[in-house]
Amino acid sequence: MACDARDEARERLSALAGDPTLQETEARRLERDAALLHRLLTAAGHGDGDRPVPDVAPDDLGAALSLFEDMRSQLDRLETQVIIEARRRGLDWRQIARYQGMKSSQAASQRYQRLMTRLEEIRQGVR
Repeated sequence: MACDARDEARERLSALAGDPTLQETEARRLERDAALLHRLLTAAGHGDGDRPVPDVAPDDLGAALSLFEDMRSQLDRLETQVIIEARRRGLDWRQIARYQGMKSSQAASQRYQRLMTRLEEIRQGVR
């Protein structure tokens, strides 16, 4: 999906959520998109909100679905950056694996390699 389509999806969901524009960083965009998805589910009757919210249209649901690929990419970049920083600061793969809830250093290292491969494919436009 093109970036302008994602931005259009964010605008649509922002209008539904009444969310003001935040300074855009990857982490802030991810946080905002997750909040928008929560608001959508609340508006659809799957949340804890008691406030009256506009009805959710099929286009609202489509807009929400369009955000997931970008959110995954953002999470992958953030996770990769944290792993790089952890390694730079001396954590070994065994420690990283433990923090990620994995059973082996090999699993953590392989996950990092998969993240790097996926991000490179996205950068090159393969994905």
